[in-house]
Amino acid sequence: MTDPRLEQGTAPTVSAPAVTDELERVKVSVRDILVGSGPRFARDAFGPVLVFYVGYKLGGLVIGIVAATAVSLGAWQYERRRERSGLLAWLTLLIVIVQALVGLVANDARAYLAPSVLATLTWGLVFIGSVVIGRPLAGLFAGEMYPFPPEVRASRTFRRVFSVVSLAWGTMLLLRSGVRLGTLTDSSIDAFVIVNAITGIPLTAGMMTWSVWYATRAFRRSEEWGWALTAT
Repeated sequence: MTDPRLEQGTAPTVSAPAVTDELERVKVSVRDILVGSGPRFARDAFGPVLVFYVGYKLGGLVIGIVAATAVSLGAWQYERRRERSGLLAWLTLLIVIVQALVGLVANDARAYLAPSVLATLTWGLVFIGSVVIGRPLAGLFAGEMYPFPPEVRASRTFRRVFSVVSLAWGTMLLLRSGVRLGTLTDSSIDAFVIVNAITGIPLTAGMMTWSVWYATRAFRRSEEWGWALTAT
């Protein structure tokens, strides 16, 4: 049963409840979270496109599709072997499978890349929509990076913080999908890969860094959970 003092957003004045021990067991550090999760995020978000491009340039469409699919499948299996949910790796694999089917049927590189652009657009809308219904999607992905206890996930602070993060990611993804769609429609595959990298890796790394920094700072400053967090 949840301590009523937690529901009121005040710190306990006597012995700390079990959730305190659980929060302090994993020290909160922006650097540690980024170092631990950043490379996996980059692998799942950008690896398949880069591998496809290399395979496509060296051996053609089919080689590129097979290589990208193999990388996505390997990444998902890697996460599962380490008993992680591998949510992003799994979602990436699903998109890559759809891309493979579309690309092979159409026998066209643009057709292969189009589903990823549409997926980015869809994710942008889903991030914003999740805030509207009160279940910010960024909170789900945050669980891949930090072991939030159930009490924290159900709190007002969690919803407030990750609503802001979700809106920021949704806006960024919508803008990125628009730029990528325009490039894929009007320019070459080479140009698309360049634009994908420019609007992908630096922008996403910056957003990820900001998201972790903002969430960590907001939790530390909150009356509801600030007392339970220990910085490193």
